[in-house]
Amino acid sequence: MTTYMVERNLGGISREDLGGAQRAAIATASAMREQGENVRYLRSTFAPDDGRCFCLFEADTDEQVRRLNDDAGLPYDRVTPALDLAP
Repeated sequence: MTTYMVERNLGGISREDLGGAQRAAIATASAMREQGENVRYLRSTFAPDDGRCFCLFEADTDEQVRRLNDDAGLPYDRVTPALDLAP
């Protein structure tokens, strides 16, 4: 699987809605896996001062990541392959 970064602009989002967006990503990824898709939500980083949000997913294709976000109703600006540099 490849790691993908999803970039979003969520300026003005409330903490409650931010948590709801994360829950939607997790639930949609889980539903897709149950249907045999190889896709997984990893984590998100949100910068409240400017509204930027970066979410990491693992999937076989960027199309799966796009479909996950579309099905979850989550806006995004870009989906790109990324390196997750965890220690």
